Amino acid sequence: MVRSLEQGIPAWVYVGTLLLFIHFHSATVRGAALKQEVALDNGATVLNHSMSLVQRMETLLAMGNGSDVTLRVQTINTDEVKVIQAHSLVLTLQSDVFEEMLLSRNSSAVVLRETPDCAAVFDKFVRYLYCGDVSVRLDQAISLHKLASKYHVWGLQQGLTQYMTQHLSSDSPTGHVVGWYNYALQIGDMALRDSCLQYLSWNLSSVLQSGEWGSISEDLLLSLLQRSDLILQSELELYEALEAWISQNQPVSMTVESALRAVRYGMIPPQHLFRLQKQSALMVKYYESIRDLLYLAFQFHSASPIQLAKYFDVNCSIFTPRNYLSSSWGSPWVINNPTRDDRSFSFQTQLGPSGHDSSKRVTWNALFSPRWLPLSARSTYTELGAMQPTRTDGGRPRIIVTPATSSPDFAGVSFQKTVIVMAKQQGKVVVRHVYNFHQSTEEAGDFLVDADLQRRASEYLIDSSLYLHIVIKPLYHTLLVARK
Repeated sequence: MVRSLEQGIPAWVYVGTLLLFIHFHSATVRGAALKQEVALDNGATVLNHSMSLVQRMETLLAMGNGSDVTLRVQTINTDEVKVIQAHSLVLTLQSDVFEEMLLSRNSSAVVLRETPDCAAVFDKFVRYLYCGDVSVRLDQAISLHKLASKYHVWGLQQGLTQYMTQHLSSDSPTGHVVGWYNYALQIGDMALRDSCLQYLSWNLSSVLQSGEWGSISEDLLLSLLQRSDLILQSELELYEALEAWISQNQPVSMTVESALRAVRYGMIPPQHLFRLQKQSALMVKYYESIRDLLYLAFQFHSASPIQLAKYFDVNCSIFTPRNYLSSSWGSPWVINNPTRDDRSFSFQTQLGPSGHDSSKRVTWNALFSPRWLPLSARSTYTELGAMQPTRTDGGRPRIIVTPATSSPDFAGVSFQKTVIVMAKQQGKVVVRHVYNFHQSTEEAGDFLVDADLQRRASEYLIDSSLYLHIVIKPLYHTLLVARK
């Protein structure tokens, strides 16, 4: 005989009524705000007891009252079985996969075969079906996402994708971003894949120092090495990390050669190249595979860019800088209370990465304005000379980076300016945004366009300060064509 939850009310009636109410409530949640407004207009008051309803649903799952289906979750390749007393009405309301499965069952028990990682979190998954919330750890996100995808629980699937996107910077013992990237690639989630790839590229220095670097796949490694938007200390740091990865993973020779040929040796100072030729066991072993690149790098360091461009194509990747954080390439800039007033800042960089130009310095002036207005919106004078007031709350942050002086040495070189905005996420300082602009445009038009710097808790601020790093990337004019 079925037990009763309330005096005189059969359990199946109580459960059914409760679940139908939940289904009706969830189906109409999108119109809840409008209905509340109408109710208030009519002088009515909305009473919300949804939390107590969720608690009763949680108790229902825990106690198994009125259960009409037993889920037997069997871990693949083991004898381990997890038994969960459930209610078919809940399962079918939340999942069309469960609905089809329960319609075709021959008994009150349903056997589900799951991988060990999914079986370990299956009780969390079922609890979400009853209560609409779930606690997630970094190492559980993929397993729960697999279950949500398998059983077509789309709200949970989307929530977990958002969770992973927002927790890329969280600390974990062995790292998790590479695993999430591989999973996103496997299931075809391009948005999550691109978010992971961007995080790895923009925070590469910290990734290189973590245990996660050794777990990077060959395909991901080669993909990263092709990118010019990598943010790291120097190309030498990248080479040394590559050497460590190869030592740990022992890939085939073809992969090693492809990786070594993706290093931009022209961005490594010649004194370090000389040292690597003698002291790097990896370079000694594969010297013949990259000898042409090293020879070109030494030529690059010994001649002016204009002379080199007469005989070689200077527009290839070996001569293209990445976003290097070392002092030769730019400078950090911390702006305290950024909404207060305009700020200016000066710093020096090398003229170019070529050894021929490395001793030549360029002084740069940077100007930051928190509330810049275009000319069309600025204050104007009337015929009587009185200035018409203009609202300044419509202004937006602006940054300008220009050389302090011009020089004949600039011939053959243009400069790409990169402004890196740092932020603190999950207690860790990471790259929040990257803005690029060129010599022909002195400012980044979309600089901090979505940032609310007035708010002390703004995700663009660290302790009420704006943390920037300006990188100057010397590039060679694309109009210079190598002579044959």
